[in-house]
Amino acid sequence: MPEKGINAFRAATPLGYKLGELYPKFNTKEPLFSPPISTFEPTKKESNVPNVNTIPGTGVFYLDCRILPNYKTKDVLKFIENLAKDVEKETGAEIGMEAVNREESTRTSPDAPVVRKLKKAVEDVYHVKAYPDGIGGGTCAALFRKQGFDAVVWGKIDDTCHTPNEYCRIENMVNDAKVYGKISSE
Repeated sequence: MPEKGINAFRAATPLGYKLGELYPKFNTKEPLFSPPISTFEPTKKESNVPNVNTIPGTGVFYLDCRILPNYKTKDVLKFIENLAKDVEKETGAEIGMEAVNREESTRTSPDAPVVRKLKKAVEDVYHVKAYPDGIGGGTCAALFRKQGFDAVVWGKIDDTCHTPNEYCRIENMVNDAKVYGKISSE
């Protein structure tokens, strides 16, 4: 009896589409970061009904937001809430929102002493020109920045992070230890 309820999938679909409005709203470009923009991507969708002929009364999906430090997380969440309210009006569905993991993004200045020391150590050990680059996503440096410290993370890696065959090379780990040793000896 599909006519007797509100289809959660029919509400989630336009909301997922409307979340694309985050890109033009929070569109600052920061060349220090890779990528140089905030990103807002739907990711996991949880299972809701076990069979193909039942109208789902609930639906849960997740949105991965990697927000540049010049924006406040609360402002992004407020914008999402307003999009959800629009979809509620259009569909009659009730939409709830919960932040599963929420961190305020911060940055270390590219001119901070720790950055200069790291650049020099990388150049000394690896004989390459080093440059600062920020990433979208959480790192352990965020914990130190929260405490008011300038912090950086670094490591020589192959581009396999969060892939099925993620690995690290022992040679890189040894040389990375030399980099950190040079920083601490200065």
